[in-house]
Amino acid sequence: MESEVGSRKAEGGSEVGSRKAEGGRGTGEEGRRNAEGGSQESRLPASEFALPTFFEGLYENCNLCPRACGVNRLEGESGFCREKGDLRVSYVGPHFGEEPPLTGTRGSGTVFFTGCSLRCSYCQNFQISRDSVGSSMKIEDLLKRIILMIKEKGVHNINMVTPDHFFPHVFRVSELLRETGSKLPIVYNLSGYQSKAMLEMAEPLVEIYLPDFKYSDRELSSRLSGCGDYPDVALEAVTEMLEQKGFLDSFKDESSLAGKGVLVRHMILPGRIQNSLDVLTTLFLEFGSGLPLSLMSQYAPVRPQKLGDLNRSVKIDEFDRVYRHALELGFERLFVQFPEERSSGPTCRTPFLPDFRRDDPFAPR
Repeated sequence: MESEVGSRKAEGGSEVGSRKAEGGRGTGEEGRRNAEGGSQESRLPASEFALPTFFEGLYENCNLCPRACGVNRLEGESGFCREKGDLRVSYVGPHFGEEPPLTGTRGSGTVFFTGCSLRCSYCQNFQISRDSVGSSMKIEDLLKRIILMIKEKGVHNINMVTPDHFFPHVFRVSELLRETGSKLPIVYNLSGYQSKAMLEMAEPLVEIYLPDFKYSDRELSSRLSGCGDYPDVALEAVTEMLEQKGFLDSFKDESSLAGKGVLVRHMILPGRIQNSLDVLTTLFLEFGSGLPLSLMSQYAPVRPQKLGDLNRSVKIDEFDRVYRHALELGFERLFVQFPEERSSGPTCRTPFLPDFRRDDPFAPR
């Protein structure tokens, strides 16, 4: 869910400037031309927008996420994510806070979905993950807004943020985007707490996975996200993603924009540095130093937390310890969000906190 990652330096990897992608999958100007020239949304019959019976059935006994609530969302029931069977969206528009290979020069085309299957107590996007800010949207309306964003803004990819509790709808939208002729990479921006079965279903519909790996500490994941099994589930999920797509290709072919692959994110939590050290060690041991990794220091206390340390931002020495560990492990493809000077109290401000009550959540405040 942690999409607000700001500008970063790439450490030890390829240049991530503003050059066009060479030999990628329709990124940059070529992707925009393909998306514009091939758009057939207006010619699709109304029946094509309906959720296929199989996809719709996934909501009847909901097992879309590892919590496997088993509720019938089509009958108005809701599980841990608090969402029912209607697709709900908080924001559709370009976003310039992702890593450089995703943001490029014209932004990542984000679709932020309402609700979340993880609902972390400290979520930086709490308005949509915990407060349910957003509105119902039909598949055809979402598709129109995405196509309009591609045409008017020239975004480099379509970035589905926290889509897993709406996978049936997201899968259909992903299919329809291909049917309209868009060749832009589709990104699934995920919490790491995903079902392997759903990821297997997603494989033909997505080019880029952008998962978090939040916890190595089961007690911490249980306390903050209500899922003590997070470390095991996330490891299985990231393994599946990597088997499908491999490492993010912006490093492999030295292009400026990503067209396929996996980039793993980790946000440092204040006072919980050992968790971060163990996360990095786990990722290194499981996937090696070539794993593309994004290290984030943006944490801000958006709401009062029971764990005292979470009511402040990350200290410089805490960040330095984690960053140093990443370097000592030898990660070669590392994006780093260096901490900024800010107040440490409950009213501290960070430029990475959006306001989803506004038409443009990311506009300067």
